[in-house]
Amino acid sequence: EIHERLVGSEMCIRDRYLSSAKGERRMIIHASMRTDIPAFYSEWFTNRIREGYVRVRNPYNPLQVTEYSLDPEVVDLIVFCSKNPVPMLKYMDLLKFYRTYWYITITPYEADIEPGLFKTIVSKRKIIESFQQISEIVGEEHIGWRYDPIFIDDKYTVKYHLEQFEDISAALQGYTRNCVISFLDLYQKVKRNFPEAKMVSKEQRKYLGEHMTHIATEHKMTLRPCGEGTELAAFGADCNGCMTQQIYENAIHMSLDMPKKQPLRKECACYLGYDIGAYNSCPHMCKYCYANYDEKSVRLNRINHNPKSAFLIGDDMPNDKVHKAVQKSWINGQISLNEFLI
Repeated sequence: EIHERLVGSEMCIRDRYLSSAKGERRMIIHASMRTDIPAFYSEWFTNRIREGYVRVRNPYNPLQVTEYSLDPEVVDLIVFCSKNPVPMLKYMDLLKFYRTYWYITITPYEADIEPGLFKTIVSKRKIIESFQQISEIVGEEHIGWRYDPIFIDDKYTVKYHLEQFEDISAALQGYTRNCVISFLDLYQKVKRNFPEAKMVSKEQRKYLGEHMTHIATEHKMTLRPCGEGTELAAFGADCNGCMTQQIYENAIHMSLDMPKKQPLRKECACYLGYDIGAYNSCPHMCKYCYANYDEKSVRLNRINHNPKSAFLIGDDMPNDKVHKAVQKSWINGQISLNEFLI
């Protein structure tokens, strides 16, 4: 049995759209917004690279399977999202034929909020060092820092956030040009697993946004609010999105002929690609996470993980309907000028 529970309609609109967008060839591979592949599934991912393909189940119809080629000739960009990329460092040579973009999340939270991260032997300082190492390998235009989601309580105060943001910004200066922030959204799953969490007030958002923009600018970064509208633009933040065509083109130094973007939610300006991860499979178990239903589901899925399988969770099943995606590069051969304009 594949333990894939729905994680709430708010965050799955993207998956419904991607599953039904017949004829659209998205040549950006996400690894992954559903789980932390670099932290927990790096061996599996590198096996997929060697095999040259990956299979992904539709979260709403598990027997509907899409197979994606991982041929560098048709994959324009692989976007990694991780809170702990350390396990991927030993595999970086396998990625030298791919264009990559890395979003690494470094937050100030402790074991009460990010329990799985603190069960590892990797410290936040080690994660910062791994960020620096990856940046030195791929280049600062290929990596961004996420400081999100932000919430406020008696322990994690506004003052605490600004002090921590300053410290991490200083450590990452020269290693990235992008810093993404967002404020906690109370999706149904978050309400269930983090009932004490509260929305950040408008006054707190503006105060933090203004000061974080100033700090980021001092450290040669652009602050990019994620899904927060335009209220921080007045302070100099770039509110155009964190996974945009411009960011992708800056990373690959080439222009892309991308299909017209369809709206995913009104607050989001990002252009998302194929996600090869699976929900309910991230042992970080962060209390604010939207991608895990509960700890039991994660534990069962981890048991069903086979590093040699074409699927992240489980394996082929007798009634699978496998569709091979028709893939074609979006690169048009022109050098991107965006990086010279920012």
